[in-house]
Amino acid sequence: MSYSRRGFLKCSAGFGSGVLLAQLGSCASQSGTQAGALSLEDWPKPADVARAKEQVKEFITYGMPDDWANYGEVRKKFAEKYGFEFQHQDTDMSSLEEITKFDAEKSNPKAMMADIGMLYGPLAEQRSVVPNYLPGNAAALPAGFKAASGGWVATFVGVPALVVNTDVIKTVPRTWADLAKPEYAGKIGAIDPTKSGTAATSFLSWVYASGGDEANMTPGVEVAKKIVANFAAAEGNAQTLEKGEVPIQIKYDYNCNAAAAKVKEKGIKAQVVIPGVSIYAPSALMLNKYHVNKMDAAKLFVEYVLSDEGQEIFAKFGARPIRYVLGNLKLPEAAKANWLPESQYAQVKQVKDWTKVNPEMIGKFWKDQVVGG
Repeated sequence: MSYSRRGFLKCSAGFGSGVLLAQLGSCASQSGTQAGALSLEDWPKPADVARAKEQVKEFITYGMPDDWANYGEVRKKFAEKYGFEFQHQDTDMSSLEEITKFDAEKSNPKAMMADIGMLYGPLAEQRSVVPNYLPGNAAALPAGFKAASGGWVATFVGVPALVVNTDVIKTVPRTWADLAKPEYAGKIGAIDPTKSGTAATSFLSWVYASGGDEANMTPGVEVAKKIVANFAAAEGNAQTLEKGEVPIQIKYDYNCNAAAAKVKEKGIKAQVVIPGVSIYAPSALMLNKYHVNKMDAAKLFVEYVLSDEGQEIFAKFGARPIRYVLGNLKLPEAAKANWLPESQYAQVKQVKDWTKVNPEMIGKFWKDQVVGG
């Protein structure tokens, strides 16, 4: 089973967004209702709200379940803004799987959009699966935080962190290097940077903590080998965290908070730790170029997630909105209620140059130097 950064969430057909309609039909039939009406050449044009109202009725995504960074509420508020009614269906995938799926399904597209680690955005452009479209409010994002030619935008920022079942783990690890200690053997949820954006940025955090950076990952190799040796055999997810089978799991800070809250509801003690040096790692929203008969709905949605309202909804979940991180948005204190204390972020670093962060290069380095070295 491939590693997914949303591993503690169930692969789901989440139906909490919008107003439920009749049983979900096939994407092919939805596309067929407007066959020939729209083409790739229409992507740069402004969104048509009337068309979007029909297109959005089947809202299919990859890697965007309701619990992921509060996308459920984002969709709900989006529907209220435009008076839309829809049924949402999601399938959990890694960033690389989503890009591959867009390409494989180009003759019969299913998902209109997907959530990816931002470092996979340039790869999506290279593989030509994203459209020539950026919403007007993407002007708030500098180069590197949006597609050069259109099709994806940064949305919010996560920090690789740890969620720990403290009923099982009595001495909580405080640094990435701590994970290499023998006492954590078989207790750490595995990550795979060859497949996942969260895993790739987590490894990059280990590199930074070891004195390296995106241009020199070698300093992170030795600690990575020791951490890999302590990986658990079972998958790291909500169930194994709760049962204590995989009591230490690596996720973005906001998902660590969500995972800890879920087990605490069941009387299980849990703690979230940013382990010393980590990095700010943006996620992004990627549109499916080939789903031309969903383009108006997709355009409106990507514009909404960058709006003040959309960004604040991410913040309420505990994810730092990209416009806030870039100094383009002020948030009320109430929107920060689910954030970890700022003191935990004292050693979190900004990546020096995201243009040098190539996920395929990280994956190859991991395979050659860490797993196979």
